[in-house]
Amino acid sequence: MNKTELVNAIAEKAGLTKVDAHKALNAFVDATIETMKKGDKVTVPGFGTFSVTERAARTGINPQTKKKIKIAAKKSGKFKMSKSIEF
Repeated sequence: MNKTELVNAIAEKAGLTKVDAHKALNAFVDATIETMKKGDKVTVPGFGTFSVTERAARTGINPQTKKKIKIAAKKSGKFKMSKSIEF
Protein backbone atom coordinates (compact mmCIF):
# COMPACT_ATOMS: atom_id res chain seq x y z
CA MET A 1 0.00 0.00 0.00
CA ASN A 2 1.41 3.37 -0.95
CA LYS A 3 0.55 6.77 0.52
CA THR A 4 -2.25 7.49 -1.96
CA GLU A 5 -3.91 4.16 -1.22
CA LEU A 6 -3.55 4.77 2.52
CA VAL A 7 -5.13 8.24 2.20
CA ASN A 8 -8.02 6.72 0.22
CA ALA A 9 -8.55 4.02 2.87
CA ILE A 10 -8.47 6.58 5.71
CA ALA A 11 -10.94 8.82 3.86
CA GLU A 12 -13.32 5.93 3.27
CA LYS A 13 -13.18 4.47 6.79
CA ALA A 14 -13.35 7.81 8.61
CA GLY A 15 -15.88 9.46 6.31
CA LEU A 16 -13.46 12.24 5.40
CA THR A 17 -12.60 13.87 2.12
CA LYS A 18 -9.34 12.75 0.55
CA VAL A 19 -7.91 16.22 1.20
CA ASP A 20 -8.75 16.03 4.91
CA ALA A 21 -7.43 12.46 5.16
CA HIS A 22 -4.19 13.59 3.49
CA LYS A 23 -3.84 16.47 5.96
CA ALA A 24 -4.52 14.14 8.90
CA LEU A 25 -1.93 11.59 7.73
CA ASN A 26 0.68 14.30 7.17
CA ALA A 27 -0.05 15.79 10.61
CA PHE A 28 0.40 12.36 12.23
CA VAL A 29 3.69 11.75 10.41
CA ASP A 30 5.02 15.23 11.22
CA ALA A 31 4.05 15.00 14.90
CA THR A 32 5.63 11.54 15.15
CA ILE A 33 8.89 12.70 13.56
CA GLU A 34 9.08 15.80 15.79
CA THR A 35 8.51 13.71 18.91
CA MET A 36 11.11 11.12 17.90
CA LYS A 37 13.67 13.85 17.14
CA LYS A 38 13.31 14.89 20.79
CA GLY A 39 14.13 11.31 21.78
CA ASP A 40 10.62 10.48 22.98
CA LYS A 41 8.35 7.56 22.07
CA VAL A 42 5.01 7.72 20.29
CA THR A 43 2.59 5.04 21.42
CA VAL A 44 -0.65 4.33 19.58
CA PRO A 45 -2.65 1.88 21.72
CA GLY A 46 -3.71 -1.18 19.76
CA PHE A 47 -1.27 -0.36 16.93
CA GLY A 48 2.28 -0.01 18.24
CA THR A 49 5.12 2.18 19.43
CA PHE A 50 7.53 4.34 17.45
CA SER A 51 10.86 4.93 19.19
CA VAL A 52 14.48 5.93 18.61
CA THR A 53 17.38 3.54 19.03
CA GLU A 54 21.08 4.34 19.06
CA ARG A 55 23.43 2.25 16.98
CA ALA A 56 27.00 2.13 18.27
CA ALA A 57 29.99 2.88 16.08
CA ARG A 58 31.46 -0.24 14.54
CA THR A 59 33.94 -1.53 12.00
CA GLY A 60 32.62 -2.85 8.72
CA ILE A 61 34.08 -4.17 5.48
CA ASN A 62 33.69 -2.60 2.05
CA PRO A 63 32.49 -5.56 -0.06
CA GLN A 64 34.16 -4.28 -3.23
CA THR A 65 37.62 -3.57 -1.84
CA LYS A 66 37.53 -5.83 1.25
CA LYS A 67 39.05 -2.95 3.25
CA LYS A 68 37.91 -2.25 6.78
CA ILE A 69 35.91 0.93 7.23
CA LYS A 70 34.64 2.76 10.30
CA ILE A 71 30.87 3.13 10.50
CA ALA A 72 29.84 6.06 12.69
CA ALA A 73 27.31 5.81 15.49
CA LYS A 74 23.84 6.99 14.58
CA LYS A 75 20.25 7.12 15.72
CA SER A 76 17.62 5.07 13.97
CA GLY A 77 13.84 4.82 14.07
CA LYS A 78 12.13 1.69 15.31
CA PHE A 79 8.53 0.44 15.30
CA LYS A 80 7.24 -2.27 17.60
CA MET A 81 3.84 -3.64 16.69
CA SER A 82 1.20 -4.11 19.38
CA LYS A 83 0.72 -7.65 20.63
CA SER A 84 -3.03 -7.30 20.02
CA ILE A 85 -2.53 -7.27 16.23
CA GLU A 86 -3.00 -10.68 14.67
CA PHE A 87 -2.64 -11.71 11.04
